[in-house]
Order: sequence, then structure tokens, then C-alpha cells
Amino acid sequence: MCTSLTYEDAQENWYLARTMDFGFELGGRPVVIPRHHHFDTDATDQGFDTNYGFVGAGRNLNGYILVDGVNEKGVGAAALYFNESVYAEQPQNGAINIASHEVLNWILGNVSSIADLKEKFSHVNIVAVPNSLLKIVVPLHWIVADRTGASVVIEQQADSVKITDNPVGVMTNSPEFDWHLKNLNNYVQLDPALHSEKPYGKFTANGFGAGTGALGLPGDYTSVSRFIRTAFTRQYAETAKDSSAAINTLSHILNNVEIPKGVKIQADGDFDYTQYRGYMSLAEPVFYMQPYADQTITKVRLTEELLNGDAPVEFPLKTQQRFDEVN
Repeated sequence: MCTSLTYEDAQENWYLARTMDFGFELGGRPVVIPRHHHFDTDATDQGFDTNYGFVGAGRNLNGYILVDGVNEKGVGAAALYFNESVYAEQPQNGAINIASHEVLNWILGNVSSIADLKEKFSHVNIVAVPNSLLKIVVPLHWIVADRTGASVVIEQQADSVKITDNPVGVMTNSPEFDWHLKNLNNYVQLDPALHSEKPYGKFTANGFGAGTGALGLPGDYTSVSRFIRTAFTRQYAETAKDSSAAINTLSHILNNVEIPKGVKIQADGDFDYTQYRGYMSLAEPVFYMQPYADQTITKVRLTEELLNGDAPVEFPLKTQQRFDEVN
């Protein structure tokens, strides 16, 4: 279970951010994939080639699998769990056949804009093959944004792919994205300001102070509530002046939906928690990763040296002394 959003700063630069909420320890770290890289695929023997270099959170599992990131063209993407996914049972002749856990690699390696994505994705066939780490066919949907602020959600159900423009800049998990948009109609009363006084017979009720406009904002950890909460905070959070301030603001927005260990228990007794938060600066492009155990943010910038490298490069997550004693 995860939460994602887009964001624009005062310089009109766009960002994509996400929480990675999962029970199984994914063990990802920042990874740069250079230009013109070949990926093997679990769907066929052919694999696929990329044009663009990119950076994101991933892991080497007999080949790198990334779950979010940004490419050199300023396209950012994130994969989120989506139980309603239905994928093709067999590869298709003439199609780009890839597994669900490989879609993000293909997008970041081959797409230069949202318009380019809409044109090219019709050639992609997502095949129902298991992921080698999780041992299941991973049900996913994807949020994609480019440096202009354009954003879409990709969902595949009943063997058909739907690419939906994302007017609110938010995505969580099930149900489908269109349902979340309709559900926003139930929360038109939310406001960052105080509610005005209201008469009840001869009695006048007054709010108990600042924050009354947000009464009714859901606070639980379901995907439905996280969508509403993120849409509200994204709408009204201050506009950051630059990239450093934007990453700080995004961190505070995602604080509202971060899941601490132990508070969201699954049916099997395991629990989801926010393993990390990822921030993608689409204009630069730069990837930031902030893990659960140490809130230090690791920053990786795509440079020409990395983009023209011969092989992927992993970066360790930075850590720091958490508490400085002041005498």
C-alpha cells in the first residue's frame, strides 16, 4: 500500500513523491540505469532495450527492478499496489511483452513525456508472470508525470489498459482511480480555514478554533482515506520557493500518510509500514530517498558520466548521528 502525489514549486518546477508502504522487506536503494541498457524480461526471451538513463529505488534480482524513479527527460513514475489488476496470460506477437514488475523500467527507459507515453504504451503487453522476489504476479498500477506537470494513471483490468489523466495529482491503491475521483465529491466541505458560526434554534454554535474546516478529514490508513488526506494537504500546503524547500514540503505532506510499524496489521499477522519515501525532482532531474530507520535523505543527481556509464550504479543510503548532545 502506498501514496503518491505531484507538486509544483514557485519556480514552476514539478515533482513526484511517494511512500513505499509494504510488509515484505524490499531492500531497495538508489540505482542509476545508464542509457541504452538491455533488460531481460520474465515474460519472454527477447527482453527490451532502453534509450534514456534514469535513477530510482531498486534492487538487483538477476537484473535491476525499480519501483519508482525519474529519467533524463524529466519523466517520473512510481508503481503502487493495485489488487484489481488483470494481465494477459500469454505474450503477443509484435508487442513489447513485459511483466508487471518490469513496466516501470520500460517507461523510464523509453518515454520522454506524457504525450510520448500515450503513443507508445499501446504496444506494451503486460503478461501475468511472477516476480522472483515475491513469488507472485505483482498487481500494480502506475502514476507517471513529466516536467510540464502532466500526469496520468495506468491501470490494466480485464486485459485492457486504461491511461487516465490525473487532474488531482494524487494516487494511492485500490479501488480504481476513477472511483477515488468520484469519492472526492463526498469531501467538498473540507477547508483549511475555520468554519463559521451556525445557529441551532436559539443557540449559536461556534467552532473550537483553527482547524475546524478540516473536520471530517479521514485519518485512517486505508487507501481511500489516504487519497482524500493527501489531496487536501496537497491542495492547501504552501508553495515552496525552490527545490530544497519543495522536498521539505513534500516530506511534511507525506508525514500525514506515513505508516509506523505495528499500526496496520494484515490478515496473516504481518504489517505494512512505510519503508521509505521517494522524491523525484523532474526539472533537474534528481532522485531523493528517505528510509524509515533513518530519516536522512540521500540525493542522487543524473550526470552525464552516470548516464553514459557501462553498467548500473548503486548508491548506499546515507546515515547520520540522530541526536547531538548539547551541553
